[in-house]
Amino acid sequence: MKALSYSQISLYQSCPLCYKLQYIDGLETKDKGYFSFGTTMHDCAERFFKVKVPPPPSLEEMLAFYERRWLSDGYESAEEEAEYKAYGREMLAKFWEIHHPDFRMPIAVEHKFFIDIGNIKLTGRIDRVDKMDSGGLAIIDYKTNKELFTKEYLDNDLQLTLYQLAVEQSWFLPVERLTLYHFRSNTPCSCPPRDEVQLEEARRLVLEVAEGIQAGNFPAVESGRCPCDFPEHCPYYKQKFAPERGETDVLDEAAVGGAVERYVALQKEIKGLELELDELKATIADFCQAEGLNRVYGTNHALTYKMVERAGFSEAEVRALLEPEGLWPRVLGFDQYKLKELIKDETVARELRQKLAELRQVVSASPQLWVRRQVEEK
Repeated sequence: MKALSYSQISLYQSCPLCYKLQYIDGLETKDKGYFSFGTTMHDCAERFFKVKVPPPPSLEEMLAFYERRWLSDGYESAEEEAEYKAYGREMLAKFWEIHHPDFRMPIAVEHKFFIDIGNIKLTGRIDRVDKMDSGGLAIIDYKTNKELFTKEYLDNDLQLTLYQLAVEQSWFLPVERLTLYHFRSNTPCSCPPRDEVQLEEARRLVLEVAEGIQAGNFPAVESGRCPCDFPEHCPYYKQKFAPERGETDVLDEAAVGGAVERYVALQKEIKGLELELDELKATIADFCQAEGLNRVYGTNHALTYKMVERAGFSEAEVRALLEPEGLWPRVLGFDQYKLKELIKDETVARELRQKLAELRQVVSASPQLWVRRQVEEK
């Protein structure tokens, strides 16, 4: 099996079918402006830190590099591209202003790694690894996301976890800080390193994904990424994106389309009727309770009213009674049906069965109405 990367693992988690179409079938993804923008900004950060000796490049050198590395692919219009390009220039100038005065050489920039997790190779490229004053290491990954990263996001980011595994295997030094650098606001969002439980969970996840790929498990799963670049291959979207069919198929498809709209309309109608029915039921039940009636009459029909109670058992009380006798496993945790069977079981002490029966209590009550035609009364 080929080496897995974080991107592949993340895509398989999101939608195994999309993973297959992209990484096994080799279908080409579409260019997107925000991907091009992210690539350009990453290249600039690499250029700034990847020097043989200090100082880093000047601002003029960085802006010239930015112009040379600018990617125009995937933007929806020339206007959108121009806005992104101007915005990226401002971001880069601020980045230089922050990092130039106290520049320190990183241990690694764009560090390519291959590590073993069980019998699976994990590969990737880490944007930057710094040596801290304490002697430990810090991992920095650049992001051009719109929103700033929350604590919950940082604590659960799989990419940072896998990078920690890779760095600690590569240098045999402890990772002491994990950072997602929010490029748009030039804000480092940091958190402590993962503990061994989290690292082991990540290893297990890598092996699970690899097992799914090797077994050929590629179901379509809906997620926030839908529709992806391959909707014509997805059972959730392919009817919508399929090319025009023959005349017979079109007639069938039109009939299904009409059925879909009619189904939705009926569902809405049913919900409205159910709401009205519940309101009428409550009105009738309240009237019967207030007047002490068991039946009320209309012009052609009558409704019989009764409050129906549902009986059950308190789990705490039952457990306290059965556990000392070793009978709690007989009810499989707290199975109401098994409890009733136990009460009938004559091999169980009669006194115990009687005590158990006495624990039965009303757990809910709801009004019920039964329809009668007036002719039945006559």
